[in-house]
Amino acid sequence: MADPSTTRRRLLGFGGATAVTAIAGCAGDGGDGNGNGTEPTDDESDEGTTETNASEGTETDGDETGNRTETETEENETDGNGAENGTDEGGNETDEDVADLELALETEYNSREEYARPGDSFDDFEDLSSWSITEGEAEVDDEVVFAGSQSVRLYTEEEGANMVIERDLEGDNPDLTDRDVSMAVRTPTPENIAVELRFVDIYGSSRIYQLPSIAYRTRDVGWFRTAPGVFEEDEYPPEMDSLARLEVRVHHTGEGAEVWVDDIRTHGKPDSGYVVLGWDDGLRTYYEEVAPLHDEYGVDAVQSVVRQWTSNAREDVMTRGALLERQQAGDQIVAHGTHARFAEMDPGDLREALETDKQWAVNSGFEGANFITFPHNSFDATVLDIVSDYYYAGGYNQAGNVNLTAVHGFDPLVLPRTIGYDLEICRQCVDHAAAYGQCTVLNFHDFDLDNTVDRDEYDQLLEHIDGTDGVEVITLDELWRMRREGH
Repeated sequence: MADPSTTRRRLLGFGGATAVTAIAGCAGDGGDGNGNGTEPTDDESDEGTTETNASEGTETDGDETGNRTETETEENETDGNGAENGTDEGGNETDEDVADLELALETEYNSREEYARPGDSFDDFEDLSSWSITEGEAEVDDEVVFAGSQSVRLYTEEEGANMVIERDLEGDNPDLTDRDVSMAVRTPTPENIAVELRFVDIYGSSRIYQLPSIAYRTRDVGWFRTAPGVFEEDEYPPEMDSLARLEVRVHHTGEGAEVWVDDIRTHGKPDSGYVVLGWDDGLRTYYEEVAPLHDEYGVDAVQSVVRQWTSNAREDVMTRGALLERQQAGDQIVAHGTHARFAEMDPGDLREALETDKQWAVNSGFEGANFITFPHNSFDATVLDIVSDYYYAGGYNQAGNVNLTAVHGFDPLVLPRTIGYDLEICRQCVDHAAAYGQCTVLNFHDFDLDNTVDRDEYDQLLEHIDGTDGVEVITLDELWRMRREGH
């Protein structure tokens, strides 16, 4: 393995779109080279799958990828005292009370714009004097930016080649002991990509925050913020108040890849870890087999229901009355669209379908009607823009591996979740949530499907959650309230 110090190239001196190519080399241990979990498939539901073919790196211009975005809103800028919206003058989250969401057809605001830049700035990529390249290629881009005047574009045309840039932290000596991190990301090659933030302390121990999969099936979803959970750390955990460097790492298994990064921020940690138990499709088997287990353990679920299936009284789905009964018991009933791929729909048809779905949910008295699960994880920039007119939070980017989120920094409509097909992975998610004060969203469908653990394993999972200190089962409404309070 090459010494990373011999392969670094400085990012200082970047200007416009001038590329600096790094010498190929190993930048230390940090993941398995791709970060993607193997995800199961089944004939009845493909929401537990990801594309396995690699996207080729694609040239884009300012119009295709977007220039400065609407996230640079005045309310998100730093005020004269150096405090940012949602923080006190010392940079700490204020945990202000937030109003209950009104149950109405349209949202009161665009949640992605309102909460685009949470917490405190850690690195805005305006000063690159402390940054260098260790793998792949990178360049400054002053046209495709999330905030400020520039971002960094990482790219490679080599199959399976990693891209890594790193920043020296010893001079700044940040203390991230009680902080989570988030970063703005954009990529037109989303398939088979994992994005990491790897912190290494002065003794060489590291902790990896990872988004293991970007699971949408479109060319470019635009900018989104990832607040990745802890994926793994060394046997001897790093001293987060004695950090030597930060590595931004992109793993991929395709023929080429292209990723922009910008606006790294930090956020306070909650006092607990959290689990969201998501059950899709509103199937009758949930009512008959899963709900009794939830009642036994005293936990609630987030059920994503398809309007047509329920209103048309499909035999294998729950009735409206059964859904309302489960809502009364504590479950949250959220939207699951038309079960068509949103990114493949005509924008006008999508808006009409969303309006119909939302009005039906409001009229039905479903209190979780402000939240949505994208069918088949299909979304793009147009979908996110339209959906934000009707829903505040949901998504998702899903993976078949550990895939958590920080509580106070995630993109409202691009939450990550883990497919609940493997009991051990589900347990790891719960353990990580408890250990690091983060949230895991676990996704299930039906005990007979390959993308869901069987009944006995699910019982064991609930028992594990019940017996784990420092973790609590919550709904999306509770998670969204914490996200806003911690802004």
